[in-house]
Amino acid sequence: MRCGARIDRCRLSEMQRRECMREGLLILRRVLRAIARRIPGRALALELVPVHQLHVDRRGDAWECIAEGNDPRIDLRARPGYALPAPGWYQLRVAFELGEGGIVAPCLYPDYGEGQSEHSRIDVAEPARSGEYVYTVVLINAPVRALRFDPTQCAARFGMRGFRMRRISRLRAVLEMLTGIRRCAGESPRDRLGADLLGFLRHALREGAAAAAESLKQRYRGALRDQALSYQQWVARFDSRPAVEQTRDRVELRTGAPDLSVVLVVREPRLELLKRSIDSVLAQNYSRWQLCVVADVAASIATKRLLREYALCDRRICLQFSERCAQDEQAANEAIGLAKGDYLAFLGQEDELCADALRELARAVVERADARLLYSDEDKIDAAGLRSDPNFKPAWNPDLLRAQNYLCHLVAIRADLLREVGGLHAGYQGAQDHDLVLRCVERLRDEQIVHIPKILYHARRPSQATAAEPAVAACEAGRRAVEAHLARIGRPSRVEVTEHGYFRALPACEPQAPKVTVIVPTRDRAELLRTCVESVLDRTAYTNFELMVVDNGSVEPQAVDYLAGLRGRECVRVVDYPYEFNFSAIVNHAVAQSSAQVLCLLNNDTEVIGPDWLDELVSHAMREEVGAVGCMLYFPSDTIQHAGVILGIGEGGVAGHAHLNLRRGSGGYVGRARVVHNLTAVTGACLAVRRSVYDEVGGMDENLAVAFNDIDLCLRIDANGYRNVWTPFAELYHHESASRGQDNTPEKRARFLAESDTMLRRWGELLRNDPAYNPNLSLDSPNFELAFPPRTTISRTSRGGRMTVLPKVAS
Repeated sequence: MRCGARIDRCRLSEMQRRECMREGLLILRRVLRAIARRIPGRALALELVPVHQLHVDRRGDAWECIAEGNDPRIDLRARPGYALPAPGWYQLRVAFELGEGGIVAPCLYPDYGEGQSEHSRIDVAEPARSGEYVYTVVLINAPVRALRFDPTQCAARFGMRGFRMRRISRLRAVLEMLTGIRRCAGESPRDRLGADLLGFLRHALREGAAAAAESLKQRYRGALRDQALSYQQWVARFDSRPAVEQTRDRVELRTGAPDLSVVLVVREPRLELLKRSIDSVLAQNYSRWQLCVVADVAASIATKRLLREYALCDRRICLQFSERCAQDEQAANEAIGLAKGDYLAFLGQEDELCADALRELARAVVERADARLLYSDEDKIDAAGLRSDPNFKPAWNPDLLRAQNYLCHLVAIRADLLREVGGLHAGYQGAQDHDLVLRCVERLRDEQIVHIPKILYHARRPSQATAAEPAVAACEAGRRAVEAHLARIGRPSRVEVTEHGYFRALPACEPQAPKVTVIVPTRDRAELLRTCVESVLDRTAYTNFELMVVDNGSVEPQAVDYLAGLRGRECVRVVDYPYEFNFSAIVNHAVAQSSAQVLCLLNNDTEVIGPDWLDELVSHAMREEVGAVGCMLYFPSDTIQHAGVILGIGEGGVAGHAHLNLRRGSGGYVGRARVVHNLTAVTGACLAVRRSVYDEVGGMDENLAVAFNDIDLCLRIDANGYRNVWTPFAELYHHESASRGQDNTPEKRARFLAESDTMLRRWGELLRNDPAYNPNLSLDSPNFELAFPPRTTISRTSRGGRMTVLPKVAS
């Protein structure tokens, strides 16, 4: 009893301590805010003068503005008798009335004597709601010669009022930056201000006030920049057009443009969202469309009335009521039967089409007369019309489609093809669309599948109340659809659902195990080599392989001794290459001495994790259509080092690793770090390829001694019509060239630049337009961030991994 009472008292004491801490933080916050408010601020006497791409109707300090381009500018000039801001901390306040086009990445440009440039740019907070003041902390570092304010970076109509810059104290600046960081993240600043203040004070005591202030300033600038580079801003800058411009652009394409039918099955939707869905078709900037609506005969009176009103107002809307809407595929097939168009697209009853959706589909058909299946990028939209979660897709990627229905929306299929495959099939409830596109692509050549890299479809974001059971059933239906597809194309497989909800195909019967030579170039660093070799020998379940270690002139005694010991080991061969380091030449030398059907290049700084790594690589390498196969590599810290290669990113603009530094187990961009899919290139740190393919392309280019020889090999394999594959189910650790050192000497740097130049000259535009990537995604990041601006929106096809950029067709 005494012990229990003591525990209760301890708990009470802890609760009291926490309560006192909370009260103390609240008091600290109130005191500091009160002090900050009482420190006098001084407003600057500034005159705002529009100077570029901006028409203004002034009414006092309120402006009605029309920005006519993406670079509207306002000069901030000192009024007579006053000066521009002196060095110090300021608070900028302004309110925006939001109209067409939006406020995108507003900013200040001070001129410190070297002109106004992006280097000195100061981001300004963006408005969350129309009419509300937004506040930004501004640090002027030096005396300014001129000061400019850019209210937005796109054509827009908006109001602006109450612009003011006021000098503030350092304490007030700290408080406002802490508040601003929370506000940029969409959080309530008041809830955490006390804790944030305490954290800042601890940082100041530990590192010094100057270091803490600099760190806070960088965090604040980063928060503003992240806000400026958000998807909302990307949409406003690159995916929105004022209504007047859309109307002006409503013209037809040249002769040969197709008639398009949109299929819509209606059960019991939310009426307002159904109305928005149909309105999105009526608002199309392309007139040669037909809307085929099949509605449930048991739908509500209000739903039926709404549909009849639409059918009466536009003859292009065909309406039919059906008793078979309980089965999606039956209702959809009835709607397909109403269609008269050359191509058919599908629309969800609460989803929306972008205003240019059908026009872009028609344009792509005109660009490629043999296109039989087309698909676009998509995003999600909520009930308030807010767009989010963009899915920027690769060009045609068959292995990705077998792992997930990445085509999804918007898909348009040639009418004769759709009828040829028998429309939608029963038995795949929840995955009918996946089954349908799998049956369609089986009958198509790669160049007949066209990707339009634009957001043309807005899928309605599901409510949190959506039941999990239908999703589980849909996943099982998708698994069966992929399994049936693989059987039809002669690859009978057992398909399983992964923990992330995607699909993985495993051969249905034990395949023949071809001989594999695992080639490990090395020099010195005995412990590194030992880790690699012993992990291969001890942890590899695959039995029909030899390990060929190629010694490039090791001189360290431990390495020499270990290599001598390897020469007598079973399944191990040590081959000497006593010449200057040239990775390509070393590998070609090793390949010439191998009789194996499959080659596996493996760096000496890797370490096998699971026993099935080589089985997984070989199972893909032996597929007739496949060239190189890459794996998942982790840093020893269990973060991703390689989840495939993206062309055009990284230093030199040649190639870089996808999903770099994500935690192990992360799904990556739209799940792509956890599924088998096609990539244009993979790293040579662990790469499997059939010997016949390697010989066909002439092996590795010995002019690329160190950098990019693996990328060049993959691109030549790709150019010969093979598809390169990356799999996350072969996992190794990679210590990143620890035995060779870094390219940090002048000689190595010069060689790297020369090899980069070789790749740029050899592969040209392909490096900027990787078909396995998307031109709306950045080449400045390995983590699928948005491109500001996109590189192209031209439709594209992929053939054996190769991309064909299609010419724009004039309207």
